[in-house]
Amino acid sequence: MTLVATLAAGMVWLQWRGIEVESAERARTQAEWLLNASLDWGNLILKSQTRNGHAEDDLGQPWATPLAETKLSSFLSADGNHSDDGGPEAYLSGQITDAEGKYNVYNILLDTKSKLDEINRLAMLCTAVGVPPSTANAIGAGLRDSLSAQQNPGQGNGVLMPIQVEDLAWYGIDPKVIKQLAPFIQLLPMPIGSPLTTINLNTAPAEVLMVAMPGLSRAQAQQLILARQQHPFSKTADALAALQIASATGWVVPQGDPPLQWDVKSFHFEIYGQLRYEQHVIRERSLVWRPPNPYASLEVLRRERVPPDAT
Repeated sequence: MTLVATLAAGMVWLQWRGIEVESAERARTQAEWLLNASLDWGNLILKSQTRNGHAEDDLGQPWATPLAETKLSSFLSADGNHSDDGGPEAYLSGQITDAEGKYNVYNILLDTKSKLDEINRLAMLCTAVGVPPSTANAIGAGLRDSLSAQQNPGQGNGVLMPIQVEDLAWYGIDPKVIKQLAPFIQLLPMPIGSPLTTINLNTAPAEVLMVAMPGLSRAQAQQLILARQQHPFSKTADALAALQIASATGWVVPQGDPPLQWDVKSFHFEIYGQLRYEQHVIRERSLVWRPPNPYASLEVLRRERVPPDAT
Protein backbone atom coordinates (compact mmCIF):
# COMPACT_ATOMS: atom_id res chain seq x y z
CA MET A 1 0.00 0.00 0.00
CA THR A 2 2.92 2.33 0.75
CA LEU A 3 4.42 1.63 -2.67
CA VAL A 4 1.09 2.18 -4.45
CA ALA A 5 0.50 5.43 -2.53
CA THR A 6 3.98 6.65 -3.39
CA LEU A 7 3.52 5.89 -7.10
CA ALA A 8 0.06 7.48 -7.12
CA ALA A 9 1.36 10.63 -5.42
CA GLY A 10 4.18 10.86 -7.95
CA MET A 11 1.76 10.51 -10.84
CA VAL A 12 -0.54 13.17 -9.38
CA TRP A 13 2.39 15.53 -8.90
CA LEU A 14 3.60 15.00 -12.47
CA GLN A 15 0.10 15.61 -13.79
CA TRP A 16 -0.27 18.77 -11.69
CA ARG A 17 3.12 20.01 -12.83
CA GLY A 18 2.24 19.39 -16.47
CA ILE A 19 -1.02 21.30 -16.08
CA GLU A 20 0.75 24.23 -14.41
CA VAL A 21 3.43 24.38 -17.10
CA GLU A 22 0.82 24.25 -19.86
CA SER A 23 -1.28 26.94 -18.14
CA ALA A 24 1.71 29.22 -17.73
CA GLU A 25 2.75 28.74 -21.35
CA ARG A 26 -0.79 29.40 -22.55
CA ALA A 27 -1.02 32.57 -20.43
CA ARG A 28 2.33 33.78 -21.74
CA THR A 29 1.29 33.17 -25.35
CA GLN A 30 -2.02 34.93 -24.80
CA ALA A 31 -0.20 37.86 -23.21
CA GLU A 32 2.06 38.18 -26.25
CA TRP A 33 -0.94 38.30 -28.54
CA LEU A 34 -2.74 40.78 -26.32
CA LEU A 35 0.34 43.01 -26.36
CA ASN A 36 -0.32 43.59 -30.04
CA ALA A 37 -2.97 45.98 -28.78
CA SER A 38 -0.22 48.49 -28.01
CA LEU A 39 0.70 48.60 -31.69
CA ASP A 40 -2.97 48.93 -32.65
CA TRP A 41 -3.28 51.82 -30.20
CA GLY A 42 -0.18 53.53 -31.63
CA ASN A 43 -1.38 52.96 -35.17
CA LEU A 44 -4.74 54.56 -34.37
CA ILE A 45 -3.28 57.59 -32.61
CA LEU A 46 -0.57 58.33 -35.16
CA LYS A 47 -2.82 57.90 -38.20
CA SER A 48 -5.53 60.09 -36.71
CA GLN A 49 -2.91 62.81 -36.31
CA THR A 50 -2.23 62.96 -40.05
CA ARG A 51 -5.91 62.56 -40.97
CA ASN A 52 -6.71 65.66 -38.94
CA GLY A 53 -4.50 67.64 -41.29
CA HIS A 54 -1.76 68.61 -38.84
CA ALA A 55 1.35 69.75 -40.68
CA GLU A 56 3.56 69.32 -37.62
CA ASP A 57 4.20 66.92 -34.73
CA ASP A 58 4.67 68.40 -31.28
CA LEU A 59 4.55 67.33 -27.64
CA GLY A 60 1.09 68.82 -27.09
CA GLN A 61 -0.65 66.39 -29.44
CA PRO A 62 -2.55 63.24 -28.37
CA TRP A 63 0.21 60.81 -29.39
CA ALA A 64 2.58 62.41 -26.84
CA THR A 65 0.22 61.68 -23.92
CA PRO A 66 1.10 58.37 -22.22
CA LEU A 67 -1.59 55.71 -21.94
CA ALA A 68 -2.23 55.04 -18.25
CA GLU A 69 -2.79 51.43 -17.21
CA THR A 70 -6.24 50.53 -18.50
CA LYS A 71 -8.18 47.31 -18.51
CA LEU A 72 -8.09 45.87 -22.00
CA SER A 73 -11.83 45.16 -22.01
CA SER A 74 -12.50 48.90 -21.77
CA PHE A 75 -11.15 49.22 -25.32
CA LEU A 76 -13.39 46.40 -26.52
CA SER A 77 -16.46 47.96 -24.92
CA ALA A 78 -16.13 50.94 -27.26
CA ASP A 79 -17.82 49.01 -30.08
CA GLY A 80 -20.93 48.36 -27.99
CA ASN A 81 -20.75 44.58 -28.38
CA HIS A 82 -18.64 43.95 -25.28
CA SER A 83 -19.01 44.77 -21.63
CA ASP A 84 -16.37 46.66 -19.70
CA ASP A 85 -16.79 44.13 -16.89
CA GLY A 86 -16.11 41.16 -19.13
CA GLY A 87 -13.02 39.98 -20.92
CA PRO A 88 -9.66 38.91 -19.55
CA GLU A 89 -8.02 40.50 -16.53
CA ALA A 90 -5.43 42.18 -18.71
CA TYR A 91 -4.19 45.73 -18.24
CA LEU A 92 -2.43 47.71 -20.94
CA SER A 93 -0.27 50.83 -20.66
CA GLY A 94 1.97 52.52 -23.18
CA GLN A 95 3.76 55.56 -24.47
CA ILE A 96 4.74 56.96 -27.88
CA THR A 97 7.94 58.95 -28.34
CA ASP A 98 9.28 60.77 -31.38
CA ALA A 99 12.35 58.95 -32.69
CA GLU A 100 13.20 61.99 -34.83
CA GLY A 101 13.55 64.10 -31.72
CA LYS A 102 16.94 62.41 -31.38
CA TYR A 103 20.06 62.41 -33.53
CA ASN A 104 20.28 59.50 -35.97
CA VAL A 105 23.77 58.05 -35.64
CA TYR A 106 23.42 56.34 -39.03
CA ASN A 107 23.73 59.79 -40.63
CA ILE A 108 27.48 59.26 -40.21
CA LEU A 109 27.39 56.70 -43.02
CA LEU A 110 25.96 59.13 -45.56
CA ASP A 111 28.13 61.13 -47.95
CA THR A 112 26.72 64.59 -47.33
CA LYS A 113 29.51 66.71 -48.88
CA SER A 114 29.09 68.95 -45.87
CA LYS A 115 31.78 71.18 -44.40
CA LEU A 116 30.47 70.17 -41.01
CA ASP A 117 30.37 66.39 -41.24
CA GLU A 118 28.26 64.14 -39.07
CA ILE A 119 31.21 63.09 -36.91
CA ASN A 120 31.52 66.69 -35.77
CA ARG A 121 27.79 66.85 -35.08
CA LEU A 122 28.00 63.79 -32.88
CA ALA A 123 31.08 65.21 -31.14
CA MET A 124 29.08 68.37 -30.41
CA LEU A 125 26.35 66.25 -28.86
CA CYS A 126 28.89 64.34 -26.77
CA THR A 127 30.28 67.60 -25.44
CA ALA A 128 26.76 68.88 -24.65
CA VAL A 129 25.90 65.82 -22.56
CA GLY A 130 29.27 65.60 -20.81
CA VAL A 131 30.77 62.73 -22.81
CA PRO A 132 34.32 62.82 -24.25
CA PRO A 133 34.17 64.09 -27.88
CA SER A 134 36.51 61.27 -28.90
CA THR A 135 33.51 58.95 -28.48
CA ALA A 136 32.16 60.31 -31.78
CA ASN A 137 35.33 59.30 -33.64
CA ALA A 138 35.22 55.80 -32.15
CA ILE A 139 31.55 55.34 -33.13
CA GLY A 140 32.13 56.75 -36.61
CA ALA A 141 35.16 54.55 -37.27
CA GLY A 142 33.31 51.48 -36.00
CA LEU A 143 30.24 52.13 -38.14
CA ARG A 144 32.28 52.64 -41.29
CA ASP A 145 34.33 49.49 -40.66
CA SER A 146 31.15 47.50 -40.05
CA LEU A 147 29.66 48.85 -43.26
CA SER A 148 32.82 47.92 -45.15
CA ALA A 149 32.71 44.40 -43.72
CA GLN A 150 29.06 44.10 -44.70
CA GLN A 151 29.66 45.23 -48.28
CA ASN A 152 33.00 43.43 -48.66
CA PRO A 153 33.10 40.20 -46.63
CA GLY A 154 36.51 39.63 -45.09
CA GLN A 155 37.32 43.32 -44.73
CA GLY A 156 36.71 45.74 -41.88
CA ASN A 157 36.47 44.95 -38.18
CA GLY A 158 34.12 42.00 -38.61
CA VAL A 159 31.60 43.55 -36.19
CA LEU A 160 27.96 43.48 -37.27
CA MET A 161 26.08 46.70 -37.85
CA PRO A 162 24.46 47.80 -34.58
CA ILE A 163 20.67 47.74 -34.38
CA GLN A 164 20.08 49.28 -30.98
CA VAL A 165 21.92 52.05 -29.15
CA GLU A 166 23.18 49.49 -26.63
CA ASP A 167 24.98 47.69 -29.49
CA LEU A 168 27.49 50.55 -29.73
CA ALA A 169 29.32 48.75 -26.92
CA TRP A 170 30.61 46.44 -29.66
CA TYR A 171 32.99 49.27 -30.63
CA GLY A 172 34.46 49.45 -27.15
CA ILE A 173 32.25 52.30 -25.96
CA ASP A 174 31.82 52.32 -22.19
CA PRO A 175 28.25 51.25 -21.24
CA LYS A 176 28.09 54.24 -18.88
CA VAL A 177 28.80 56.55 -21.81
CA ILE A 178 26.13 54.81 -23.89
CA LYS A 179 23.64 55.28 -21.06
CA GLN A 180 24.39 59.02 -21.06
CA LEU A 181 23.94 59.26 -24.82
CA ALA A 182 20.87 57.01 -25.07
CA PRO A 183 18.25 59.75 -24.44
CA PHE A 184 19.68 61.82 -27.30
CA ILE A 185 20.64 59.37 -30.07
CA GLN A 186 18.83 56.78 -32.16
CA LEU A 187 19.60 54.19 -34.82
CA LEU A 188 16.96 54.55 -37.52
CA PRO A 189 17.13 51.99 -40.34
CA MET A 190 17.78 53.76 -43.59
CA PRO A 191 19.16 52.80 -47.01
CA ILE A 192 22.65 54.11 -47.66
CA GLY A 193 22.52 57.10 -49.98
CA SER A 194 19.17 58.41 -48.70
CA PRO A 195 18.84 61.97 -47.37
CA LEU A 196 19.84 62.84 -43.85
CA THR A 197 17.30 62.08 -41.15
CA THR A 198 16.03 65.43 -39.96
CA ILE A 199 15.51 66.49 -36.34
CA ASN A 200 12.08 67.64 -35.23
CA LEU A 201 12.40 71.09 -33.66
CA ASN A 202 9.09 70.58 -31.85
CA THR A 203 10.23 67.53 -29.89
CA ALA A 204 14.04 67.57 -29.63
CA PRO A 205 15.69 68.40 -26.28
CA ALA A 206 18.12 71.30 -26.00
CA GLU A 207 21.21 69.13 -26.56
CA VAL A 208 19.83 67.78 -29.85
CA LEU A 209 18.73 71.24 -30.98
CA MET A 210 22.34 72.35 -30.62
CA VAL A 211 23.28 69.57 -33.05
CA ALA A 212 20.53 70.42 -35.52
CA MET A 213 21.58 74.07 -35.53
CA PRO A 214 25.40 74.12 -35.17
CA GLY A 215 26.59 77.15 -33.24
CA LEU A 216 23.41 77.45 -31.21
CA SER A 217 24.11 77.96 -27.51
CA ARG A 218 22.32 76.08 -24.76
CA ALA A 219 20.55 79.29 -23.71
CA GLN A 220 19.28 79.84 -27.26
CA ALA A 221 18.13 76.21 -27.42
CA GLN A 222 16.19 76.70 -24.20
CA GLN A 223 14.67 79.84 -25.68
CA LEU A 224 13.50 77.76 -28.62
CA ILE A 225 11.91 75.20 -26.28
CA LEU A 226 10.05 77.89 -24.36
CA ALA A 227 8.76 79.36 -27.63
CA ARG A 228 7.44 76.02 -28.92
CA GLN A 229 5.69 75.31 -25.61
CA GLN A 230 3.59 78.41 -26.16
CA HIS A 231 3.10 77.99 -29.89
CA PRO A 232 4.34 74.78 -31.59
CA PHE A 233 6.14 75.45 -34.85
CA SER A 234 4.02 74.72 -37.92
CA LYS A 235 6.99 75.38 -40.22
CA THR A 236 10.73 75.80 -39.82
CA ALA A 237 10.46 79.53 -40.44
CA ASP A 238 8.52 79.80 -37.18
CA ALA A 239 11.51 78.42 -35.29
CA LEU A 240 13.85 80.93 -36.89
CA ALA A 241 11.46 83.74 -36.04
CA ALA A 242 11.25 82.51 -32.44
CA LEU A 243 15.02 82.73 -32.15
CA GLN A 244 14.91 86.27 -33.52
CA ILE A 245 17.92 85.65 -35.70
CA ALA A 246 19.86 88.89 -35.41
CA SER A 247 22.88 90.32 -33.68
CA ALA A 248 21.04 89.98 -30.36
CA THR A 249 21.27 86.19 -30.49
CA GLY A 250 24.65 85.88 -32.14
CA TRP A 251 23.49 82.96 -34.31
CA VAL A 252 23.15 83.06 -38.07
CA VAL A 253 21.35 80.61 -40.32
CA PRO A 254 23.95 78.48 -42.14
CA GLN A 255 24.19 79.26 -45.83
CA GLY A 256 24.64 76.32 -48.19
CA ASP A 257 26.75 73.86 -46.19
CA PRO A 258 26.02 72.24 -43.81
CA PRO A 259 22.61 71.12 -45.09
CA LEU A 260 19.63 72.12 -43.02
CA GLN A 261 18.90 69.19 -40.74
CA TRP A 262 15.69 70.22 -39.05
CA ASP A 263 11.96 69.89 -39.62
CA VAL A 264 8.70 70.19 -37.68
CA LYS A 265 7.22 66.84 -38.71
CA SER A 266 8.30 63.28 -37.95
CA PHE A 267 7.87 59.89 -39.58
CA HIS A 268 9.67 57.57 -37.13
CA PHE A 269 8.20 56.84 -33.71
CA GLU A 270 8.84 54.45 -30.84
CA ILE A 271 5.84 52.70 -29.28
CA TYR A 272 6.36 51.30 -25.80
CA GLY A 273 3.73 48.90 -24.47
CA GLN A 274 3.31 47.02 -21.21
CA LEU A 275 0.76 44.28 -20.54
CA ARG A 276 -0.06 42.96 -17.09
CA TYR A 277 -1.89 39.67 -17.44
CA GLU A 278 -2.35 37.32 -14.47
CA GLN A 279 1.15 36.85 -13.02
CA HIS A 280 2.89 37.96 -16.21
CA VAL A 281 4.22 41.43 -17.01
CA ILE A 282 5.46 41.79 -20.59
CA ARG A 283 7.07 44.91 -22.00
CA GLU A 284 7.77 45.59 -25.64
CA ARG A 285 9.24 48.45 -27.67
CA SER A 286 8.59 48.91 -31.39
CA LEU A 287 10.15 51.30 -33.87
CA VAL A 288 7.62 52.24 -36.54
CA TRP A 289 7.55 54.35 -39.67
CA ARG A 290 4.45 56.41 -40.40
CA PRO A 291 3.96 56.84 -44.15
CA PRO A 292 2.84 60.21 -45.51
CA ASN A 293 -0.43 58.64 -46.68
CA PRO A 294 -2.80 59.09 -43.70
CA TYR A 295 -4.74 55.95 -44.64
CA ALA A 296 -1.74 53.64 -44.82
CA SER A 297 -0.83 51.47 -41.84
CA LEU A 298 2.32 51.91 -39.82
CA GLU A 299 5.34 49.92 -40.93
CA VAL A 300 7.04 48.11 -38.04
CA LEU A 301 10.81 48.43 -38.52
CA ARG A 302 11.95 46.83 -35.29
CA ARG A 303 10.23 45.07 -32.43
CA GLU A 304 11.98 43.99 -29.27
CA ARG A 305 11.15 42.68 -25.82
CA VAL A 306 12.19 44.96 -22.95
CA PRO A 307 13.57 43.39 -19.75
CA PRO A 308 11.36 43.85 -16.66
CA ASP A 309 14.03 45.88 -14.88
CA ALA A 310 14.64 48.27 -17.81
CA THR A 311 13.54 51.90 -17.55
